Amino acid sequence: MVEAPPAVDIRGLSKSYRIGHLRAQRRQAVHDLSLRVPRGVVFGCLGPNGSGKSTTLKLLLGLLFPDSGSATILGQPIGARAARQSLGYLPENPYFYDYLTPNEYLDYAGRLFGLPPGARKDRTRELLDLVGLAEAADVHLRRFSKGMLQRLGVAQALVNRPELVFLDEPMSGLDPLGRRSVREIILRLKAEGSTVFFSTHILADAETLCDEVALLRGGSLVAKGRLDQILSLDVTHMEVLVSGLGPQEVSGLPAGVETFRAMGERLVLHVPEKELGDVVVAVEQRGGRVLSVQPVRQSLEDYFFAEMGHPAKGETWTAGA
Repeated sequence: MVEAPPAVDIRGLSKSYRIGHLRAQRRQAVHDLSLRVPRGVVFGCLGPNGSGKSTTLKLLLGLLFPDSGSATILGQPIGARAARQSLGYLPENPYFYDYLTPNEYLDYAGRLFGLPPGARKDRTRELLDLVGLAEAADVHLRRFSKGMLQRLGVAQALVNRPELVFLDEPMSGLDPLGRRSVREIILRLKAEGSTVFFSTHILADAETLCDEVALLRGGSLVAKGRLDQILSLDVTHMEVLVSGLGPQEVSGLPAGVETFRAMGERLVLHVPEKELGDVVVAVEQRGGRVLSVQPVRQSLEDYFFAEMGHPAKGETWTAGA
């Protein structure tokens, strides 16, 4: 039995951009990137702003042309029509015709994929229910918030029931309910056998969703594998929420308490993990109550600074792609 080719197979892919008006300088966005993504997984492309995540997705989709290297999508060369028919894509900043309604826009997207009228109508209704926009199906998009437009972007990426879905920062602009909805959609796609390739700088999303991740820095691959294998995810401290204590009582707690801040009538204590037991006992002895204990781990940006020093040339370590 012949094994199916991987969902994504990248070999030595490079892309640079010309910068400046007077000098023909070039900025390397992706450098000699090689990467294989198996089918049926949720794969995360991680990195700070300027690390090459969005450029990589655009190269794979045929929206940009590489300087060198090659890649295949579902066994087809990038840009091949046969591959595009099986892809879905949500850009980082989706743009829509604001005079259309969600019903009209998804019908238009269905036409581009050659769906017959009955199938377009059924698929539109199904997707609007899925992303929570059924009640706004006939509202013009100019009245939509950024989060609502992001939901519609997720819906249009799924019109053709794609085998492989590319999502560029899919949680951008979403409220907590919207973020949860998108996470559930991604896991549902995986359960149905699709492959999801998404970029993010949010470590929590990658931890929750990804089977494997690739870590990019300055357009180069730093590491690939399970997130807990390639990142230093040690607990930095414990966050302890307490009630019934004032600043004076907190000042008398063991030296392990590093800082604290107020949340209404409650206090949040930052406690080294090894001192947690002594601090909990001390809080109770002073008449306080421990309401919750939460381990705090370093963020992705913290990891970059701690393990790799300062940003590479051209990078800005902030939220973004």
